[in-house]
Amino acid sequence: MTATTATREPRGRYGLAQAAKMEWIKLRSLRSTWWTLAIAVAGTIGIGVAVGLNTRNASGDLTNNALAGVVPGLLLAGVLGVLTMTSEYSSGMIRATLAATPRRPLVIAAKAVVFGVVMLAIGEIAAFLSFFAGGATLRHGIAAPTLGQPGVLRAVLLSGLSFCLIGLIGLGLGAIIRHSAAAIAVLVGGVYVAATFVANIAHSVGAYTPIIIVGNSLSTTNPVTCGSSACGDHLLSAWAGLGVLCLYAALALAVGGWLLARRDA
Repeated sequence: MTATTATREPRGRYGLAQAAKMEWIKLRSLRSTWWTLAIAVAGTIGIGVAVGLNTRNASGDLTNNALAGVVPGLLLAGVLGVLTMTSEYSSGMIRATLAATPRRPLVIAAKAVVFGVVMLAIGEIAAFLSFFAGGATLRHGIAAPTLGQPGVLRAVLLSGLSFCLIGLIGLGLGAIIRHSAAAIAVLVGGVYVAATFVANIAHSVGAYTPIIIVGNSLSTTNPVTCGSSACGDHLLSAWAGLGVLCLYAALALAVGGWLLARRDA
């Protein structure tokens, strides 16, 4: 009976629910987490309001205008994802985490679940508030878009979801690189800087970069062509773009989990 009890206790102790509870306690206890999220939401809304105030073309994509702050806000989501992972290495807490949860793939799975749920909630709040605030500030006789119009609700929901996906990409990069500054540099360079560079030299490839997907596929009501040299006629549909972003997040987490299981803490 003693042997049976000894083999059963770890399974109950190290399940996903218990690991996720531990990750939630760590995430919510950091004051910087909530300040970063508050700044991301405020910045998203602020840019949406500014664009709304300056909108004069009633025939443009007003939903995309109201959600203009989403793309800059994603930077903070990605950075927070990186820090959620790398801060454990810089503080040495990763050893305690792995001691409490020896199954290392479970560690990154729990982090991804907890962080992903938080970022999804925050992203949707930011997207909806930005949409309504941007619409409320429209002037020059321009009517605000409504959620009942074709493609509008989808654009707002997918824009909010992008906070979760970019954040998970950052989390995966943090697990891969393990150094905060280096991982953030790769995130910014790969998601923002490289996207513009690649799009300008290879339009069809640029359509698959995260920021162009978010700005020109997910947050638009008519994702056909943006009319600029950065994307040409090669934009993805909203659902295709969402699938590509999900693939990027899954790949980053899979590689990060694989390396976490094989490297020393």
